[in-house]
Amino acid sequence: MTNNCIYSAQDFKSDQEVKWCPGCGDHAVLNSMQAALAQVATEDGIPKERFTVVSGIGCSSRFPYYVKTYGFHGIHGRAAAIATGVKTANPDLNVWVATGDGDSLAIGGNHFIHAVRRNIDLTMMLFNNEIYGLTKGQYSPTTKLGKVTKTSPFGTVEKPFKPGELCIGAGGTFFARSVDAEVALTRELLVVGARHRGMAVVEALVNCVIFNDKTHAAYAGDKAARAENTVLLRHGEKMIFGTVRDKGLAFDGERLKVVAADDPGVLTHDAHAANPMVHFLLAGMSWPDYPVALGIIRQVDAPTYDTEVVRQLTEQRAAASITDVDALLASGSTWAV
Repeated sequence: MTNNCIYSAQDFKSDQEVKWCPGCGDHAVLNSMQAALAQVATEDGIPKERFTVVSGIGCSSRFPYYVKTYGFHGIHGRAAAIATGVKTANPDLNVWVATGDGDSLAIGGNHFIHAVRRNIDLTMMLFNNEIYGLTKGQYSPTTKLGKVTKTSPFGTVEKPFKPGELCIGAGGTFFARSVDAEVALTRELLVVGARHRGMAVVEALVNCVIFNDKTHAAYAGDKAARAENTVLLRHGEKMIFGTVRDKGLAFDGERLKVVAADDPGVLTHDAHAANPMVHFLLAGMSWPDYPVALGIIRQVDAPTYDTEVVRQLTEQRAAASITDVDALLASGSTWAV
């Protein structure tokens, strides 16, 4: 089933009032995702009716109300599990997941890692504001160590998760990262992620202006900070960054290190490398020791869970001697009463 319509972002905007706080980074990500949906639908010939957005609980999980697609607003932490069922039951659907750092990495952590491990063909937009915003400011699994919050009045004592490390460590085939203000980049990553055959996790560093304002400001707060303190990775290009692009990343055999841009050891990004070692290191980089990595960090091919399930069922049906209920009832030992 193909589609010859040309869609715009407006076609994927619902008539519901967007009820996020003014200034919330989620607004920018919503715009990026609506534009990405329109681009994928138009360029890939996918009818609007084939798109489904699934969410759990949290500020970001209001997403299904704001996009004009089929959707399911699930319960806390279960977005990946519900989306797994949707995709497995109907592989022709184009299934997207909207989730936050609390929803997907705390109560939903087990569902997250197993969806990644199974390589289910989902596109996950993971909003990371490093706080529980909907429930008013408790620390989350990604909150920075030592952060004072309503549930850590003396500062957190828990080492935070880094979503990229968790994804790659679980055998992820696609991980990318963007910043809420980088609308075009987020759109680009979502489009590539949607076309990736398998689980595509796109993390967006978003700002919660009420409960965790400026948590990403040092490296992502404005264009100057992003130029100096992030590195935009593109497959086949040198890992160079800085306001005047005077710094690069090299590998010393055990870890990454920051060197001058003209150093002969500056790495060329290979997003398709089967060995995830460098990808894991890139995903784990944090400021101020390193620039924060943006762009596609890992993108490799592997069989998908939903495709393999369909293959198994097709093979079993072809080899089965019993093809309908009548044949089943008449099989084996039968007798008349």
